[in-house]
Amino acid sequence: MKHTESETGTEEEFSFGAAQSEVEVSTADRLRDIYREFIYKPGLVAWEDNRTRIGASILAVYVFIGTVGTWFYRAPTTNQSERSLQPFQTWEAPLGTTSSGEDVLAMAIHATPEMLIMILSGGIFATVLAVLIGTVAGYKGGTTDRVLTTFSDVAMSIPGLPLIMVLAVVISPERATVIGILITINYWAGLARSIRSQVLTIREHSYVEASRTMGVSTPRIIFKDVIPNIMPYVLVNFANAARYVVFASVGLYYLGILPTSVANWGIQLNNAYSRAGALSGGGTMYQLVVPMIAIMFLALGLILLAQGMDRVFNPRVRTRLAGESESETEDDEDAAAPTEVMT
Repeated sequence: MKHTESETGTEEEFSFGAAQSEVEVSTADRLRDIYREFIYKPGLVAWEDNRTRIGASILAVYVFIGTVGTWFYRAPTTNQSERSLQPFQTWEAPLGTTSSGEDVLAMAIHATPEMLIMILSGGIFATVLAVLIGTVAGYKGGTTDRVLTTFSDVAMSIPGLPLIMVLAVVISPERATVIGILITINYWAGLARSIRSQVLTIREHSYVEASRTMGVSTPRIIFKDVIPNIMPYVLVNFANAARYVVFASVGLYYLGILPTSVANWGIQLNNAYSRAGALSGGGTMYQLVVPMIAIMFLALGLILLAQGMDRVFNPRVRTRLAGESESETEDDEDAAAPTEVMT
């Protein structure tokens, strides 16, 4: 009798372990399918466009400069080289120096990490907030939709530049993360309205209706069925938000609205115009050109990346993608069939 009970307990433990293993396998399979359908395959489609490759390569260069370049190239300080050197006069300061002896190239390189941090913080803040408000408003509808939509409309109606100027005076931000969030304080509203319009269509799809019928919770439906379907659009708008942060931060630093404690290309432009008189001649135009080139190529990389990723929304490309997915599934089933026979 004891032996029988022991065998029964062992069988129950084995069945429980098998069931747990099946749950883990199914979860892993689902994560792999989500990665393949919403990240890997759209990424391949976008990568086929030369604009995506060029844009990603440009951004990779900036990331390399912002992470590795600052370690190997000296930081800008006053009187570190002969004053007012022209570009290519010496390898010590290949792009010239300012009237105070600061290396122009060093100033541009060491402003890159702060700019990248602003791009990430501002882009993530605006995109995440827009996705949360847009998806909840579009999926829930009713009073929730009206309240969140009104909130978005109010945020859109407030002029961005005056709002940032007031908040900059009140907060006096000195961290690049806070500055990035401050710049996109109401940028998210337009994206939230666009996402809401897409979710209004997605929530009527059959698989969403099936999840609601089965009693699946609203947060699970939103994160499992709704958000994955708008991810390509979200990624494109993240690149657009990052480009907005670049231009807005440079402009605000140039105008002197943001504090000068954070290195930025806008400060270089301001110094080149106000102190060196770059626009009035005198051979100091290079102090204005160097940060302009840095801004131009970073913005160009973000624009090309966003345009290349936009191919994911092309209906013909999505149809071709679905056909390739079905063919891969059939190939996997055909390859698995002989194995089952041998087993």
